[in-house]
Amino acid sequence: MKPLLNVITLAFLISACAPEIGSEGWCNDLKEKPKGDWTATEAKDYTKHCLFKKEDK
Repeated sequence: MKPLLNVITLAFLISACAPEIGSEGWCNDLKEKPKGDWTATEAKDYTKHCLFKKEDK
């Protein structure tokens, strides 16, 4: 039981460090990453959130 708890805790801590998808930091991080290393999901999210970002009014 304890190893499972350690794995869950580690996964939570690692995921908490990543910037939110669509945030300015996330867009900048992806700009610096080689496009050949992007996943299909990252490419879709980058297009949606960084290229065609809608301005709130």
